[in-house]
Order: sequence, then structure tokens, then C-alpha cells
Amino acid sequence: MLELTPDPSIVRAEGPWVHRDVSANGIRLHVAECGEGPLVLFLHGFAEYWWAWHHQLPAMAEAGFRAVAVDLRGYGDSDKPPRGYDAWTLAGDVGGLIKALGARRAHLVGHAWGGMLAWTVAALHPRLVASVTSVGGAHPLALKSAVKRSALRPARGQARATGHLFRFQVPMAPEKWLVRDSAANVETLFSDWSGARWRDTREFAETVPAFRQAMLVPGVAHSALEYYRWAFRAQFRGDGRRFTEAVGRRVTAPLLQLHGAEDTCILPETALTSVHWAGPHQAPQIWPEVGHFPHLEVPERVTESLIDFVR
Repeated sequence: MLELTPDPSIVRAEGPWVHRDVSANGIRLHVAECGEGPLVLFLHGFAEYWWAWHHQLPAMAEAGFRAVAVDLRGYGDSDKPPRGYDAWTLAGDVGGLIKALGARRAHLVGHAWGGMLAWTVAALHPRLVASVTSVGGAHPLALKSAVKRSALRPARGQARATGHLFRFQVPMAPEKWLVRDSAANVETLFSDWSGARWRDTREFAETVPAFRQAMLVPGVAHSALEYYRWAFRAQFRGDGRRFTEAVGRRVTAPLLQLHGAEDTCILPETALTSVHWAGPHQAPQIWPEVGHFPHLEVPERVTESLIDFVR
């Protein structure tokens, strides 16, 4: 039975990492870190928290890197302020965190929303970014373009795949939906978006309850949804147009894209169009029988690809 209102500290799982609180961009961010060497900063996606990277952290440390996974603003045991869920502020959080960790720059690794955030930081704060690895994600303008192109074909395409973005715009009801029945709908999303091979395993059954529990931490559901609300409403505001201009140029940091062929959230064809905004990059890796969560579904493969890339 999941606890209905868990203390935020429940996300501080024990392991071969150290938990720290870091002040960055005016808020407190919780991180888990291990190892020494060049900084590799992991950014999780929607309905996750730092633990999404628990497979990669020790492996990267063993490979000679300082691996740090953060609870993004509003998630886990990080602060949950009422504002600041726009892309500008979130990029400032990551840039401030890199500096607060004492690094000149970092290799950014992001899943889904975290991947889009990594792209954004590379565009807005290029001197702080050594490389970008996007896992199950896409450039924000690639996603925007794909949704617009498929909007006239609502039965298929990226608009349908990200239909939850539109459903999440109404007040209060989405928050209640996310936490209902001990956050059972978080498990539904993981099941719908993951590859068939993983969701039928014990690993899936043992992994997803942690994300359900983390969604029940007070304030997390609302904060997580604010990411979507800014992204939608910004399309009709000046800050959205300024953001499009700011991230519209090619990034200078090297890029690696890891994506599942069975991803039903960010479609593979959407991810592939992201290279339009990429500087130096390897050919995107589209893996069969993998869904939206490669870092959880095939963690060893993701880690191996990442180590080879950042080295």
C-alpha cells in the first residue's frame, strides 16, 4: 500500500551515491552524486525524479566521471515554488547547478522533458555545456513542429501521441487524476509508453512503484503539470516567441540521440528531425523493442553508449 502523503525525504534512496542539497538560481535542488572526474549531469523526465538514473550513476562513476542526478524544480526533494516552470527559468536552474557544483561545464544527459531541457541549456548557455545526450526526447522545436504538422490528422501522429499535453491544461483535474488511487495513473503512463518487452518484466513491476510514490509527495503533481502548461500557453505569448528564436539556432555542443523504436510518446520520426538543430552529432540510434524509457528498459546499453560518447 503506497503512502498517500509521503515525506519528500523518501526519494533519498540509499546506494553508492551521496545525497546533497545545492543552492542554484534562487532555489534548493536535491542531487545524488558519485564518482570523480568530468561532470555528467542527468536530467529526468515527466513523472520521474533523480532515481530514474540509478543504473547509470555508479557505472559512470566507475568509468571515471562525476555523475550527478538532480531532482528538477518541483520534483522529489527539491524546492517546489509556485512559479518558475518556464523553459528560461528551468535552463537557469541547470546552468546555476553546474556552477554551484564547481564545474566549468557539464555533459548533459536528459530523458524526455530533461532532454528538451538539455537542448535548451545548450542553446541559452553554450559555454556551460560540453555535450548533450537526449534519451527518448527531441529538440523542443522539433516536437512543436511535429505536433503542428499532425494536428490536422488527430487520429495519428505526434499530436495524438502527446494528447496528454492538451488534457493537462485544465486546472486541478489533472492533479487529481495523477494522484488518484495512490498515483495508479503514473503506472498507466509508464505502461502505455514503454516497450512491450520491458513492461512484462519483474524489473518494471519493481521500478514503477517508486515513481508512483514520488508523485504523491505534496506539490509534485502540480509542479510537474506546470511544465506542460507553460509549454502550451507560451505558444500564444511573447515569451514563447522569444524562446523559439533563442533555441532556433544550431547548438555547438556534440549531440547523441538514443531512442526506442516503440516510443509512443515522443515518436521516433520526431526525434530524427531534431538533427536539424544539432551541431556535431552522431547518427541517432533508434533501438527496436525499446519504448520511451531506454535508460530503464535497456540500462546497460544506454550506459555503454553514453560512456563511449562522452569519452
